[in-house]
Amino acid sequence: MHGDLDHPATLTVADLREWPGHRAEVTFDCATDGPQHHVFEGVLLRDVVTRACPDLDGRRRKDRSRFLLAVSGGDGHHTVLSWAELDADFCDGPVLPATRLDGEDLDEAGCRLVVPSDRCGARYVSTVTHIWFGALPVPVAVGAVGAAPVGAFGAAVRSRPGGLTPSGGRPRSP
Repeated sequence: MHGDLDHPATLTVADLREWPGHRAEVTFDCATDGPQHHVFEGVLLRDVVTRACPDLDGRRRKDRSRFLLAVSGGDGHHTVLSWAELDADFCDGPVLPATRLDGEDLDEAGCRLVVPSDRCGARYVSTVTHIWFGALPVPVAVGAVGAAPVGAFGAAVRSRPGGLTPSGGRPRSP
C-alpha cells in the first residue's frame, strides 16, 4: 500500500487476518460465470488505509471526497474506488481486502478486494498486489484569454443554441 500515506506498508494475508474481522455475504453477476453467491471474510479497507495515516484532513469532508484508491491484482485487473465510498461520513461501505472465501483461507491465492454494494463483480480484484491512495488534483481551466472555454478536464467547449456542449457533441434536448 502506497501513495499519500505517512506509513506505507506491505501486508500479507496472514497480517490482515490479525485485524478485527468482518463478514460479507454477497451476490454479484460475473460476466463469464453468471450469478455468484459467496461469503467473504476480511478487514475493512477503510481501517487498513486509516492505520497507514492518509494525508487528508479528517475534519474537511469536501477535501476527503477528492481521495481515490487504485487497486491492482496479480492478473492485471485494476479498479478504482473513491475514499467517500469507504468513509463513514459518506457511504460507509464495508469494502474488504478479503482473507477468506467461503470458509477457505486465501493465503496462497492472495487477498481479494470485495465491494459488497456492487451488483456486478467487475471491482472484485483477485490476488491484490498493491493499493495506491491519493488525491485527485483539482482541475484547472486551461486556455489563453479569448480562447474557447475549456471544461473541467480540458475538453474544449463551444457555445451552441441551448447552451455549452462538449466539442463535437450535440446539445441535449430539454
